[in-house]
Amino acid sequence: MDNRFDISNFVNVTTEQAIICSLIDRVKLRRKESKLSQKDLATKSGVSYGSIRRFEKSGEISLSSLLKIANALNALEDFNQLFKHKIITNLKDLDI
Repeated sequence: MDNRFDISNFVNVTTEQAIICSLIDRVKLRRKESKLSQKDLATKSGVSYGSIRRFEKSGEISLSSLLKIANALNALEDFNQLFKHKIITNLKDLDI
């Protein structure tokens, strides 16, 4: 991903850019662990080679393509963890 200024480089805070960079790194690692080239992943997932290259460079990808890639890398279940945590709005919401 392009080297842009990101506040998370200086303080411990979650940013969209930091999450995108981390996601790119994890997808690349999983792809390489699976011994797949970008072209192999394109074939296996049904996502175009250009889309995979663009994603690994800039983080830009459609949700449906990302789901197809996750499925091809046996990581589709990871999406079930999104938005699972209850929003904490006051101390009474904490399960202590």
